[in-house]
Amino acid sequence: MIVWLSVIFCLFTSASSTSSDDPVKCEFGNTMCTVTNSYGAFPDRSICEAAKVEYPKTEAELVSVVAAATRAGQKMRVVTRYSHSIPKLVCTDGKDGILISTKFLNNVVRADREAKTLTVESGVTLRQLIGEAAKLELALPYAPYWWGLTVGGIMGTGAHGSSLWGKGSAVHDYVTEIRIVSPGSVSDGYVKVRVLSESMNPEAFQAAKVSLGVLGVISQVTFVLQPMFKRSLTYVMRKDSDFGDQAVTFGEKHEFADFIWLPSQGRVVYRMDDRVPFNTSGDGLFEFFPFRPQLSTALAVNRLVEESEEASADSNRRCVRTEETSSFLFSISYGVTNNGLIFTGYPVIGSQDRMMSSGSCLDSIQDGLITACPWDPRINGEFFHQTTLSVPLTHVKDFINDIKALVKIEPKSLCVLEGSNGILMRYVTSSPAFLGKEKKALDFDLTYYRSKDDPLTPRLYEDYVEEIEQMALLKYEALPHWGKNRNIAFDGVIRKYKNANAFLKVKERLDPLGLFSTEWTDQILGLKGNVTIVKQGCALEGLCICSEDSHCAPNKGYMCRPGKVYREARVCTRVTA
Repeated sequence: MIVWLSVIFCLFTSASSTSSDDPVKCEFGNTMCTVTNSYGAFPDRSICEAAKVEYPKTEAELVSVVAAATRAGQKMRVVTRYSHSIPKLVCTDGKDGILISTKFLNNVVRADREAKTLTVESGVTLRQLIGEAAKLELALPYAPYWWGLTVGGIMGTGAHGSSLWGKGSAVHDYVTEIRIVSPGSVSDGYVKVRVLSESMNPEAFQAAKVSLGVLGVISQVTFVLQPMFKRSLTYVMRKDSDFGDQAVTFGEKHEFADFIWLPSQGRVVYRMDDRVPFNTSGDGLFEFFPFRPQLSTALAVNRLVEESEEASADSNRRCVRTEETSSFLFSISYGVTNNGLIFTGYPVIGSQDRMMSSGSCLDSIQDGLITACPWDPRINGEFFHQTTLSVPLTHVKDFINDIKALVKIEPKSLCVLEGSNGILMRYVTSSPAFLGKEKKALDFDLTYYRSKDDPLTPRLYEDYVEEIEQMALLKYEALPHWGKNRNIAFDGVIRKYKNANAFLKVKERLDPLGLFSTEWTDQILGLKGNVTIVKQGCALEGLCICSEDSHCAPNKGYMCRPGKVYREARVCTRVTA
C-alpha cells in the first residue's frame, strides 16, 4: 500500500508526465534504424531493424514514399506514434526495409456535422478523434479505454471497447470509407491510391477494416458518428459465486458493461454503465488512475517488491499486496470523478467524450522522467505479458467455472493476475470485417509479471496462467487480440476465421509482391512457417507450448506437466521433491 500512497498525489494534482519516447531510433539521421513498441520489447525479445524511416506529412508525400520503395523492391511496414502493439507488427524483414511513420499524418481532413461524419488521417490519435467529434457535438459510440492508439493502429489490429449493443464495440465497424496507399505496377507509377467503401468495393473494404498492415498504408479514414450523449456509470463489487451466469447475460442489460474479476479474492467488479439523454445533469470524467502520470520512484519501488516476491516465491505477500491495490483502486472509483476533480458518489454522469477513454500519462510536458506512464521502458517500471482472448459467449460460463476450479485447487494462484487490477473483461460481437470477431464473445484481458533481464526466469504460479491461456485457445475456441498476446496465441489462428481466404485474395490483389508482408505476418496468416519458436525455455515466455522439460526451467525446478483442470494443457509446473 506504501507505493499507492506515494502516488496518490496524482489524484489531486494536474501533474503531467514526460512524453513517451519515439519507438524508432536511428544512428544517422533517418537511416540505420531500430524499432520497438511502447513497452520496449517484443514477445521474442528480438531487435527489429530497418534501413531508414520516413515521416510523410501529407498523402502526396506518403504516395511518393511507397512508390519509391516499390520501385526499389523494398519491404515496408507502418509504425504509429506510440507503437502500442505487443507482437512484431512493425518489424520489417532483415535490415533493408523501410519504416513509414504516421506520426505527422495527424490532421482532420473533413467534418460534416449534418451527415455525422468525420474524416481524419491515420496518425490521428483516439484522443484527437474523440475531441474533434465533440467539437461537432458528435460522439464515437464505442472505443478502447486507452486513448494513445492511432486510427491506423486501431484499424490494423481491430481494437475495441465493450458492448454487445448496436454494431458492437469494434471501432472499425463505425467506418464508412478508407483511403489506402498500396504498391502499384509500372503503369501506375509504382503506387496506387484506393478509396474503399462497402458500396464500391465491399471485399477490399472488409479486409482493410482489420488489415494487420499487410495491404498498404491507410491514409485516411471516415467515421460515422452519433449525436453526443451522456453515460451513467456505477461500479459495484460482488462475490463471484454466480459470475458464470451473470457474465453471459449482463452485457444485454447494460450498454457499456464490463467486469474486473479478482478470482483469488472471489470478487467481481461490475460496471453498470448506460446511455442517458444529453440534458441529464452531470459533468463526470473518467480518468483511469493507472493511466495517469505516476511517480517513477514509486513505480521502481513497486517493481522491486514484485521482483522480490517472484524471487522468493512469496505468494502470501503477493496476495496481500494485490488485494490492497485492488481495494485502493475500487475505493477511488478507479479515477472516475463527478466533476473532473473529486468523486462524490454514484452514479457518475458525464458526456461520452469525457467518459469513454483516458491516458493523461501521455501528456507531453517534460519533467525529466520524474513521472511517466507505468510501462515506459526508460524507467524501472512495469514489464509484463499480456494475454487477451475473446471467448465465445456460449463457452463463457464453462470457462469461468474452469478458472474457478483452478482457484479451488490453489486459492493464492491467481493473485498474480490481480496486481494489475485483475482480469478485465469486455464484450465484443461479430463483425463483417474479414479478420474481425467471429461471434459474440467476452474478451478476457490478463496482465502478469515478466522478467526484464532473464527470459529463462520462471514466474510464480505460471502453470496456472498458462493453463488458462491454453484452455481458452484450445478448449474454448478463443480468438486472440491481434495487437496483444504472446506467440502461442497466434499458432494456427487463421484457421479460426471463416473469411481468411477472402482476406488473402484481397492481400494478393493489393500487394502482389508482398512488400508490406513480413516473416511474422506470413506466419500468423498461415502462409509460411510457424509462430512458435522451439528452444530451451521457450514455454516460459509463450514462444511455445512445452512438450519436454527443457522447454521450461528444469534447473530451477520447473518441469513440463499436464494441466490440473484442462488435462490436455502442457504447462511449466514447479515440482518439489
